[in-house]
Amino acid sequence: MARKARKPFLDRAVYVAVRLAVAVVHALPPHIALKLADFVGWLAYRVDKRHRTVAAENISHAFPLVTSAVVDELVRATYRHFARVAVEMVLLPRKFHVTSWRRYVDLYPWTPGLAAALSPRASLVVTAHFGNWELAGWMIGLTGMKTHAIARVLDNPHLERFLKRLRQGTGQTIIAKKEDFDRLTEVLGTGGKVATLADQDAGPRGLFVDFFGRPASTHKAVALMAIEFDAPLIVIGVPRVTPAANVPGGGALMYYAVVTEEVIDPRDYAGRPDAVRAITERYTAALERLIRRHPEQYFWLHRRWKTRPAVRKAKAVA
Repeated sequence: MARKARKPFLDRAVYVAVRLAVAVVHALPPHIALKLADFVGWLAYRVDKRHRTVAAENISHAFPLVTSAVVDELVRATYRHFARVAVEMVLLPRKFHVTSWRRYVDLYPWTPGLAAALSPRASLVVTAHFGNWELAGWMIGLTGMKTHAIARVLDNPHLERFLKRLRQGTGQTIIAKKEDFDRLTEVLGTGGKVATLADQDAGPRGLFVDFFGRPASTHKAVALMAIEFDAPLIVIGVPRVTPAANVPGGGALMYYAVVTEEVIDPRDYAGRPDAVRAITERYTAALERLIRRHPEQYFWLHRRWKTRPAVRKAKAVA
């Protein structure tokens, strides 16, 4: 499908508006900027009826025993969380450095994935639209580890360049989701480390696996790449958590943990005809466990269950 023609003036106007918002965030004290984010989250909840409805439906299906009041509070908390994440992304270059990251991040829960991450074998870091996933790439880059991340190219070229500079600020390299397949295979084929978001709807060609009690169309590519390149999957999440008492100043504003939920070695599935399904089910279940512990930090606003399994017609009885 051909892309819609862009409007250069509108693209530039949107870019200027975003850069002005970034300048405002930089000019404010961090605690004020985060208070502003809370207001923006509240405002978005009030005016964005379409996504608010999608989020409420998703949460109601995922947690069928909770009351409508609890569902509504989770929807509000979701808007608030992601408004804060947007502000925190802007603050990353100012706050997260080699000498200061301990004020904001607990890397200890990441250690179960270190063996796979430091192995000469290729590896896939798998996460979801959960917590602050952008922070993971930034932090791993600060440790000196060279990683690549698969990301969709934004339609607005000015915003794409701006966001790409931010994402690559500590050495992470971005691989375009649809245009850089050859580069992706080259990285994995040489033992590289690649991060990807694995919770998008995959359309009618996806593999349907259980996610919060419903079949969700899921991309097969993650499991296929793991098998083809002998690459372990490191399933992680980056939830906002309460800092320990001994954490230096800063954590009271924003504090996250980089958590390895599961490490999946494709060698354990060698020779199995259902290897792709089994690996996909396993990493999807690991992502669900992460989300269940912090449900307000998942992006319920997107239509994860948009594609439904085809209904097979029963054969007519002669």
